[in-house]
Amino acid sequence: MAGRINDDDVKAVRDAVPIDAVVSEYLQLRNAGGGNLKGLCPFHDEKSPSFQVSPSKGLFHCFGCQEGGDTIAFVMKIDHLSFSETVERLAAQAGITLRYEEGGYNPTHQRGERIRLVEAHKIAAQFYVEQLDGPEAEIGRKFLAERGFDQAAAQHFGVGYSPAGWDHLTRYLRGKGFSDKELTLSGLSQEGRRGPIDRFRGRLMWPIRDITGEVVGFGARKLRDDDNGPKYLNTPETAIYKKSQVLYGIDLAKKEIARTSTAVVVEGYTDVMACHLAGVTTAIATCGTSFGGDHIKILRRLLMDNATAEVIFTFDGDAAGQKAALRAFEDDQKFAAETSIAITPGGMDPCELRLAEGDESVQKLVETRTPLFEFAIRQMVRRHNLETPAGRAAALDEAAPIVAGIKNVAIQHESAVQLAGILGILDTQFVVKRVAQLARWARDRGGDRAERGGRGGRGQDRPGTARAYEPQATTGTSGPAINLRSPAHRTERELLKLALQHPELVSPAFDAYGVDEFTAPPYAAVRRTIEEAGGAEQGTRDASGYLARVREAAPDDTVRALVTELAVEAVHARTVDEVYAGVQLVQVRLRAVDRRIRDVQGTMARLGAGGDPERYAAVANELWVLQQYAQSLRNQGAAAL
Repeated sequence: MAGRINDDDVKAVRDAVPIDAVVSEYLQLRNAGGGNLKGLCPFHDEKSPSFQVSPSKGLFHCFGCQEGGDTIAFVMKIDHLSFSETVERLAAQAGITLRYEEGGYNPTHQRGERIRLVEAHKIAAQFYVEQLDGPEAEIGRKFLAERGFDQAAAQHFGVGYSPAGWDHLTRYLRGKGFSDKELTLSGLSQEGRRGPIDRFRGRLMWPIRDITGEVVGFGARKLRDDDNGPKYLNTPETAIYKKSQVLYGIDLAKKEIARTSTAVVVEGYTDVMACHLAGVTTAIATCGTSFGGDHIKILRRLLMDNATAEVIFTFDGDAAGQKAALRAFEDDQKFAAETSIAITPGGMDPCELRLAEGDESVQKLVETRTPLFEFAIRQMVRRHNLETPAGRAAALDEAAPIVAGIKNVAIQHESAVQLAGILGILDTQFVVKRVAQLARWARDRGGDRAERGGRGGRGQDRPGTARAYEPQATTGTSGPAINLRSPAHRTERELLKLALQHPELVSPAFDAYGVDEFTAPPYAAVRRTIEEAGGAEQGTRDASGYLARVREAAPDDTVRALVTELAVEAVHARTVDEVYAGVQLVQVRLRAVDRRIRDVQGTMARLGAGGDPERYAAVANELWVLQQYAQSLRNQGAAAL
């Protein structure tokens, strides 16, 4: 059984690996102000970025789906890893040697399954690269050379060769300490008559990397006529490889895709190589499957759905390529980005085009793309005889609903005008009105479904809007939910944000505040959690570990999520200083005092003139003290605390 990772080592990993660097491996981040960064949430679909990262605090939080946490929590969720697997992976990146508190550390038995599978693929990729230099791989080197790829190109993309024998890689990985079960689970080996044998034999090998650059699978090209397998053989579905969720070349292209807000989707490994070598370094390809919804999610997080973003599909000009383009058009509305298509001339793919006409021809291919909508419409109307009124009417009936489905009204109108031109209908306004009418009907039907609850889905809350935040029963709180239209709740929220983000501005006064001074039960739970973690003063003594202590002290995931949210959300002040902090401290305390004054006045009214004189005098004295204190708070501000 694996030992528990030393707590100090876990803290060292958290401190050593910047959260913004880790998150940036998966999505594009932009400045959100206040030292925070924002991007499209990788955990739910959204049109505008509500996912925020605070590098200074090492935390992330999505104000849409409420996911949040530290670097470890992010990697655990996005890569479906256990806690120990995540810490081990991040420790390896940071060069930190982990200590285990129960027994010695045995890498063979104590590493998590996913970590082991990734490690096996990393070693296998290097093994294949080394084999490409051998005499047996001459056929593979010739294949590459015939397609315009020299040794440097092969090295850049990590292309290798799998020996033709039955179990060369299997024996090699066994020698590295991997078990037969691990080799089978990885997809690198498969069961033979006498045990595991290599899955890939006598083939040219392309390593398939995820967006972080880790090898998770391989694409293998047949080289010999006596190979009875398919032309391309890919890694099977495994714990680390899902073909619908990977894009070949994404690790090399992601930075340029984010920088230029452009992605070029090609059909094969050699096409990606050709594009990159020709200067089109935003090229990526699917791995043995058609371009689909999961691929769109990967690209959207890099493109950030800005208005100028563009996805360019390149397909062969043959019937299969045109069919693939129409499939891509079906997903067009899932992009906020513009989508275009570049049809290669003469049925050539980008690799063949580069070989025949040079790098400039590949660049020109991408530059001369056509809007995907226009291509799809032209393919539809080609089935009709536009020389006759009946043919034009039939083409309009088929194409108009497609145009009506375009969400951007301005683009929809422009496309309707364009459709009229394609169909040869002189009355442009007739087509425009027809499309607009269909769009209205679609919206009306959608509205009816929404009223009946047909659309479903989770609403996206934003900081500063009223929302129902119901704490779990384990928080021990009850009462009204948070309402950010309430001045009291807004001020309590600001004070808690300051206590978490700038404890030095509110300490030591904050630590004297009672839990009952926070009227929203979730906020009271956070106040109690800060107290359990040593108070805000703890944050002035140990700034680096303070937030981690508070999150660990949370009684449940609900309170922990709110702590994270408050630690990441920007403080609503242009200048965050002692003056602003003092105002929040005074407002929360003053409202608490005013509430107590009203309670005491009610007690006096119930006692009445005929009550116990001593009791009445004591209550009257308390009222006088409270009123004096309230007046001091109003006159002197933070100095009266």
